Amino acid sequence: MTKGEAGDDYSAKLDLCLTDGIVKTGGGIVLGALTSVLFFKRRRWPIIAGMGMGIGLAYANCEYELNPKKNSA
Repeated sequence: MTKGEAGDDYSAKLDLCLTDGIVKTGGGIVLGALTSVLFFKRRRWPIIAGMGMGIGLAYANCEYELNPKKNSA
């Protein structure tokens, strides 16, 4: 693999991480808003918790994608 291809691969992984972060954060906000409206009399904390979970999931997926664990079998 040449240096240019390695940079393109890394760039593609970062683009995937950014897209995943936007989708998961948005999904967390939507689920938090629905939970807030349906169960908690329009409180703000379910929205913030949903957003935090979305960011956390995206971070974990991105970390695994950029630094995969090697299986020593």
